[in-house]
Amino acid sequence: MTIAPDDAQHGASHVYQAMRDFVQSMDDTLPGKFEITKEGIVHDMMSPGGPHEVTAAHISRRLEKVMPDELLAHNGTPDVEDKPESIMRHPDVMVIAWEDLSAEGSIDPRTVIAAIEVVSRSNPDNDWVGKSRDYPLIGIPIYAIFDPRTATGAVLSDIHSTPDGPRYATRKDFVYGEDVTIADWTISTDGLPRY
Repeated sequence: MTIAPDDAQHGASHVYQAMRDFVQSMDDTLPGKFEITKEGIVHDMMSPGGPHEVTAAHISRRLEKVMPDELLAHNGTPDVEDKPESIMRHPDVMVIAWEDLSAEGSIDPRTVIAAIEVVSRSNPDNDWVGKSRDYPLIGIPIYAIFDPRTATGAVLSDIHSTPDGPRYATRKDFVYGEDVTIADWTISTDGLPRY
């Protein structure tokens, strides 16, 4: 691991703060969703709706039926943020303890048990590529992807070190209609909508 000189770290944090300020100022002004990655700002132009939101709601409800009461399958604000890594993401659903959700401001990604994304029609690489890179980097142990375009998905887990940084070592693919296990909980994918 390379440690940047103090002035380089300050420059990186200054750039991140400028991006964060821009994202906050645009949230209520422009349609869509903004996130910050190592490459810069991601803007998903279309606000999620229809099958995307229905899928997220089904996943959340199905998980909550099988999880213990102290956990929540949350689909709302706030963002998950790791300032030292200059990453701010907004999972469609996150499995988190109620007590960790009650913190002020953004959620510490290391408190998230699993992040779940429903692939966007307008920017599928953000979910399949960008978040597959960012979520292990910020310490989210399990990442589940549901893709209504193809009625398929994958659950990524087992973070390990690589020359390019932390990555998921295990990938379990599924097709809609099969049961899928996310962390310790198995849910059905029957009846999830497609695009």
